[in-house]
Amino acid sequence: MGEFEAVLGLLLAAVLLAALARKVGAPYPAFLALGGAVLAFVPGAPIVAIEPRLALALFVAPVLLNSAFDASPRDLRNNWVPLVNLVVVGVALTTAAVAVVVRALVPAIPWASAIALGAIVAPPDATAATAVLRHVKPPHRLLTILEGESLLNDASALLIYRLALGALAANSFSIGNVAPTFFGAVVGSILAGPAFAWLLLRLTRNVRDVPTAIIVQFITTFGVWILAERLGLSGVLTMVCFALAVARPASATTPARMRIPSYAVWDTAVFVLNVLAFVFIGLQIRPILSGLDPSVRVQYLWIAGAVLITVIAIRIVWVTLYYAIVRWHGRRPRGPELPRPRPTFRGALIVGWSGMRGIVTLAAALALPLEARGAALPFRDLIVLTAFAVVLGTLVLQGLTLGPLLRSFNVQDEDPVEREVESARERALRAALATFDGMDSETVRAVRQEFASHLQSTRIVVEDVTMDHQGLHRSALAAARQTIFDMRESDEIGDDAFHRLEEEFDWMEMANDPED
Repeated sequence: MGEFEAVLGLLLAAVLLAALARKVGAPYPAFLALGGAVLAFVPGAPIVAIEPRLALALFVAPVLLNSAFDASPRDLRNNWVPLVNLVVVGVALTTAAVAVVVRALVPAIPWASAIALGAIVAPPDATAATAVLRHVKPPHRLLTILEGESLLNDASALLIYRLALGALAANSFSIGNVAPTFFGAVVGSILAGPAFAWLLLRLTRNVRDVPTAIIVQFITTFGVWILAERLGLSGVLTMVCFALAVARPASATTPARMRIPSYAVWDTAVFVLNVLAFVFIGLQIRPILSGLDPSVRVQYLWIAGAVLITVIAIRIVWVTLYYAIVRWHGRRPRGPELPRPRPTFRGALIVGWSGMRGIVTLAAALALPLEARGAALPFRDLIVLTAFAVVLGTLVLQGLTLGPLLRSFNVQDEDPVEREVESARERALRAALATFDGMDSETVRAVRQEFASHLQSTRIVVEDVTMDHQGLHRSALAAARQTIFDMRESDEIGDDAFHRLEEEFDWMEMANDPED
């Protein structure tokens, strides 16, 4: 019972911290990081170990699926240049810089261990950044870039991490030997993700029981990750491709009575996983600190501080350098091209300062094997301690100051998502009302009025719902849904606008079919 009570207490504390974070307008992972740091110094706190191979699957797979499911392929395509800059070049530069700094401070550390540490702290987590950004409504393009970066940079960072651990296990590293495996894993993951999505949709198309469907979703998520790893593929890249491939068909086939509770369960699961990640890492830090000689402890803390400064500085320097290159290139004469929002210096500073690390860094640190080639993994304690210090430092330093920075910059746009929502809502209303052409009765007039009221964001309650009313309502709602499906397919609206209207239609469907 003691362990169970401790878990309940930790979850309650996490809920209170998250509520406090929302009240002060701060990202809740920053408060969880502080809570994890406190746990590291609580006398008598239990030492909890987690199977390293389980850590990434447990903490990263559901978070990735949840993020990728809502991602907008259109917006990712439109911003592919800055995304490649952050996801590939930014991750590579951060990994290399951290490895060089650590090797300079600790010459005895193997290059593979230094590179593994660099890959662990390289990928930012957009959860903290967007939690702040959405309160002040920055330009939609900035949100798209940060969310896309968080979705894709995990793949590049964890591929480097995996290669570094492989080099540690083999005690050697050769580009000629690694390159075929690396590219094979990338290509195989890109192909396997959609294949798994197709198979899942075929097998689950007749599942209509809500608890069963949600359980199957979780089983599938972990199953895809585990199978990808068993096949020698990248679990991260396979999961991202799987989620992107399954999201749109699932929107068309999943009824509202399944989608609404499913989204609520997934949001709760992601929150709980964040809590557990910070708890586990906090409980690992305590024995690390207590087992170190005081002089070594001070040295490790200095190294952690140097790595923290490195990851913050490299991101800001590279993002602003990229901005300067784009602005310079924009002054050169070129042929006609599609109009796109031009990057601004303030936007570059916001993106550069939004590099908070989070659950992926924690999970990768927890996933470090205890041994390599039959001996203890070189400098594992240093890597784990530094990873947590970077997460804690970026979440507190950047997470708590990002809001004031945004408010001082006052960067805004014309809210393109809201424009798309209004445009799609108007077309959906016309499509819904068109299903009543040539029909006139009290029921038809009632449904007409109800749809007009709903799509103008005015909720009404219909007390007497007849079968004729339900049938007309379903037909009109199906026409409205098909309209926004078509608009998304033609890239007239993005997934952000689509999901907002999808939620509105779901609640309309639930209100009309109470017995569902």
